[in-house]
Amino acid sequence: MESIKEILIYISQSLQLFLEFLSVICVFVGLVKSLPTAITNVKNQSILHLMRTRFGTWLALALEFQLAADILATTINPSMEELIKLAIIAVIRTFLNYFLSKELDSAESNFSVANKSRSAAKHGEK
Repeated sequence: MESIKEILIYISQSLQLFLEFLSVICVFVGLVKSLPTAITNVKNQSILHLMRTRFGTWLALALEFQLAADILATTINPSMEELIKLAIIAVIRTFLNYFLSKELDSAESNFSVANKSRSAAKHGEK
């Protein structure tokens, strides 16, 4: 019975590490995809909004992986203190994710409206 518990702990710790690694990868990929756009289009506000949206999407995914890793960490050592920490972390990350998603939706909507306006202006010029 003790060996099964040790195996489960090992699997949980390995999965936790993997989820944290995925979180770092998400931030890195988001940065790599967004940075060239930001550098080449510093003065174009609509492109910068698109870049923020892309990067924000990757950050939201990274937060999800971090929350999953925290949940796994708590299952290994579920003391009351660890459960309280998890609850606080979960609330903070949920709020971050909620407001980030809300900002992303707003940025996406603004970008879509700007594109439609530009398209209408181009067709009106012809």
